[in-house]
Amino acid sequence: MTASSSVLALLPQGKIHVGGVWREPGDGRSQVVINPATAQPIGRIGLATSADVDAAVAAARAQFETGEWSRLSGADKGRLLWKLADLIEQDRATLAHLEALDIGRPYFEPFAIEVPLAADTFRHFAGWADKLEGSTFALPSFMGRDRFSYTLRLPLGVVGIITPWNAPTMIAAWKLATALAAGNTVVIKPAEDASFSTMRLMQLIEQAGFPPGTVNLVTGEGEVAGEAIVNHPDVDKVSFTGSTAVGRKVASQASSALKKVTLELGGKSPQILRRDAPLDVAVEGAAISLFANQGQTCASGSRVLVHRDIMGEVTERLVEKARSVVVGDPFAPDTQMGSLVNARQLDRVLAYVDGAHAEGATVLTGGRRVERPGFFVEPTLVMGHNRLTLAREEVFGPVGLLVPFDDDDEAISLANDTDYGLTSVLWTRDVSAVNRFARALRAGSTWVNAWGPPHPALPWLGIRSSGLGEELGRQGLLSNTVEKVVSVVSAP
Repeated sequence: MTASSSVLALLPQGKIHVGGVWREPGDGRSQVVINPATAQPIGRIGLATSADVDAAVAAARAQFETGEWSRLSGADKGRLLWKLADLIEQDRATLAHLEALDIGRPYFEPFAIEVPLAADTFRHFAGWADKLEGSTFALPSFMGRDRFSYTLRLPLGVVGIITPWNAPTMIAAWKLATALAAGNTVVIKPAEDASFSTMRLMQLIEQAGFPPGTVNLVTGEGEVAGEAIVNHPDVDKVSFTGSTAVGRKVASQASSALKKVTLELGGKSPQILRRDAPLDVAVEGAAISLFANQGQTCASGSRVLVHRDIMGEVTERLVEKARSVVVGDPFAPDTQMGSLVNARQLDRVLAYVDGAHAEGATVLTGGRRVERPGFFVEPTLVMGHNRLTLAREEVFGPVGLLVPFDDDDEAISLANDTDYGLTSVLWTRDVSAVNRFARALRAGSTWVNAWGPPHPALPWLGIRSSGLGEELGRQGLLSNTVEKVVSVVSAP
């Protein structure tokens, strides 16, 4: 038995998890899972029906209203979250292996980064579970009687979570940790292309001892299970990460039911190399931003804005870096970039590169499919301008666009000339420039002289077409609560 088959054998394939029980979907349907690095089938996931979602929501509602979870103190909820973090840490290799199988990314990425970050996220919010506090108010008397007013921070109820395929373990942790620390119960639906690691996470939630029905897992199609969650009258909040187009649909459906929503959507993020950029770290960081997870990250700095005076040197270095990237088997120790998630995504990425060339841009390197089984594409760099379709739309692949600028005013203008506003990166040695750019760049976050994943203590948000609401940080936690006002007036 191979390592992959041993790991896959751990999963209850074709099943969903409702009310503490693994079972087949109501109509018994399932979907074959394809390993994108080989284009071969490796298992199956259950296709939940709307009736399955009804059952999952009912289980979550019962546990929230009258179950054991509702009676646990904040400290006890925190202990369970901490225990789950320990189990994730112990299961690191398995979770990383499943993620690599699911989406074709190099094994070392989830092993070294995302899975540890998932554990850290649960630990961070475990510490918040008993610290949800309200406010008190010194108000005038009411009709001559003493008045004391205060607020309570209370959980919303049932939170519906819909996660993407590009970083399934990490993003599931973001959403689960904040919802559970706030005292909610959950129904989670992972992406059809990346459900295995979330199924394993569900097994660890069971092992940690969360009361049955606290977390319920429905796998399957977005058009069925996802929409059933969004439209369910007993789901109090929807937390969605995915494309902007689908996010708009989720927002429209959720708003008609007047339910809370958090949307973490796409990006077309700029990274700016000023003339004084520290080139050694800037080129290395820019390449990581472009090619990590095959560019399938919403925070990818895919628009590389470079001061004209250093464009020649930056281009030469980045092209060399792109050509040196080792593309191949996600489990090979020397692999730096794996496959795209499926054939559809491969075709989409190549179409964007061809389109840029047709619009007059220059393909500096890459832009072709790698001739091997699976859905591999070369690391790609294109020289062009900010009006290209490639500059306006999210590609979600290992494609970087280089655009020159002449001064800081133009750099800021180019950076902000987008429908998105998720992240931005500035490479400079000038502190005064940092202060100016930090205020001027219209994005939820700005990295200076580095690019990396979010920290659970920091809020993660997008503006404009990149999202609505906040994940992580104190505000991400509070977005899973409601503030209730209580006024106590003395009896006459």
